[in-house]
Amino acid sequence: MLARRLGVSPMTLRSWDRRYGIGPTARTEGGHRRWTAADVATVEEMCRLTATGIPPADAARAARTAVASPAAEAEAATATPPAAAGRSRAAGALPLGDVRLECRGLARAAVRLDAPALEQQLTAAVERYGLTVAWQEVMVPTLHAVGRRWASSDDQYVEVEHLLAWHVSTVLRRSTPPAAPAASPGAGCVLLACAPGEQHTLALEALHAALGREGLPVRMLGAALPVEALDAAVRRLGPVAVVLWAQESARAAPSLVRHVAGLRWGMKGTRRGPAVLLGGPGWSRSQPAGVLRPAGLAQAVEVLRALYAAG
Repeated sequence: MLARRLGVSPMTLRSWDRRYGIGPTARTEGGHRRWTAADVATVEEMCRLTATGIPPADAARAARTAVASPAAEAEAATATPPAAAGRSRAAGALPLGDVRLECRGLARAAVRLDAPALEQQLTAAVERYGLTVAWQEVMVPTLHAVGRRWASSDDQYVEVEHLLAWHVSTVLRRSTPPAAPAASPGAGCVLLACAPGEQHTLALEALHAALGREGLPVRMLGAALPVEALDAAVRRLGPVAVVLWAQESARAAPSLVRHVAGLRWGMKGTRRGPAVLLGGPGWSRSQPAGVLRPAGLAQAVEVLRALYAAG
């Protein structure tokens, strides 16, 4: 019952008890161990601290101190562990590797399906590091770790990935300013779309939010856009650039790239077309001349900012 209430597994509670002494301390006359109110408060504090990325051993010490003294509790709640600003290799529920400490907290919260903690930590990462760094160094490593665990565990952790992805998307959209108009009627915009059949949109959502923060006019067309719809949108909007995302090689058709790169509009003698940027691991290295492949969110924003300014 307690494990379900806290959102952790009974195995985790037993491990914390065995390793760190965070467990039931009272005994009945028959010798059975019982959780007291103080024991429950300690393990609740342990959950809160580990959800922020603090290693379990450090969290256990802080939790015991916090529950023992209200003054110490306030200190523990505001204290930043020495490694918090750096990176961590501590073992966790997911195979994260050498990452920012915030990834540990996100991974633990995701595995516990702790939606409030996910929302709080993702929002805090954006506020602390800015959207681009939060995406590249906090959100993406955690998403990749969940994806690797899903792929290697016979479809376990599906619910973990879906919950994490939902809250990443929620925080990205919340971080996006209202849509900006083009600087002039002929200035165009940046058009974002997934390749036909491609359902992965998070990277485009991050780019949409980052471009919005730059004040650039951007239009997000989302997942699995049919070729005909993309063609119509390009001809209607006259975009400065089109960003095409493909997570899987099966969705990354070279013919689509050639088609978009060859689109033209305008009066004879002044006809122009869009720059084409490719994102995602699905695209091969061999693409038509002039097609751009930015390496990550920061470079994509820089390239698109320059294209818009030149256009």
